Amino acid sequence: MPAASPSSYERFYAIVRRIPRGRVSTYGAVARLAGLPGHARQVGYALAALRDGSAVPWHRVVNAKGELSLKRAASPSGVTQRLRLAREGVVVDAGARVSLARFGWRVRERVARSAPD
Repeated sequence: MPAASPSSYERFYAIVRRIPRGRVSTYGAVARLAGLPGHARQVGYALAALRDGSAVPWHRVVNAKGELSLKRAASPSGVTQRLRLAREGVVVDAGARVSLARFGWRVRERVARSAPD
């Protein structure tokens, strides 16, 4: 699998910017929507590369189980992610998990309709 390039990062950031306030998405879903299925780990690298103060809402991305990937209690980023999600009304449980059924961002993909024959 080829590595994601820096230009891929911009594609990931564009998708993450579309995640609505009060919703979360997964690294894998962001990669798929950016046209790079199988590159979930690169989404993580891209989000980790963001500068402090970035407008990209990185905190709205969780792993496939709904877990905060930055969940170590001593991690400043983990605390920041939890607090930002809470401010948006997203409930993070004691196990550092978010209910994807309740808070997951559901993207409606356009269905291509064929012209009548």
